[in-house]
Amino acid sequence: MPKVKTNRVKYPEGWELIEPTLRELQAKMREAENDPHDGKRKCETLWPIFKIAHQKSRYIFDLYHRRKEITKELYEFCLDQGYADRNLIAKWKKPGYERLCCLRCMQPRDHNFATTCVCRVPKHLREEKVIECVHCGCRGCASGD
Repeated sequence: MPKVKTNRVKYPEGWELIEPTLRELQAKMREAENDPHDGKRKCETLWPIFKIAHQKSRYIFDLYHRRKEITKELYEFCLDQGYADRNLIAKWKKPGYERLCCLRCMQPRDHNFATTCVCRVPKHLREEKVIECVHCGCRGCASGD
């Protein structure tokens, strides 16, 4: 007789420390997804979702790499379960991308003239002082800012 598979996930040790914050961020994400988008531009409706996804990834990144409060097992579990963006965290580890807001802002194929997003330009080199990225609403994520 074959084994019966269960849908239960085994949570690693230390999960109970980060679970409340992740649940709170998930609730904010659900609220942002269901939020009405009357009167907003098409791109502006996604900005809160990008912001919350960035917060979740940054929270897990900081806990493991900066504060060293969670184990590698718990960190890998969070990445595997989709609580954080693995590719965005990989970019944060590289010099020059420590404050990157989203992966879309650094891809040249998504921008005019095959360059990066305007939010990647350091503040002292900008002609306009107040800008917002079209993709995620970021106001500046260059490392030199």
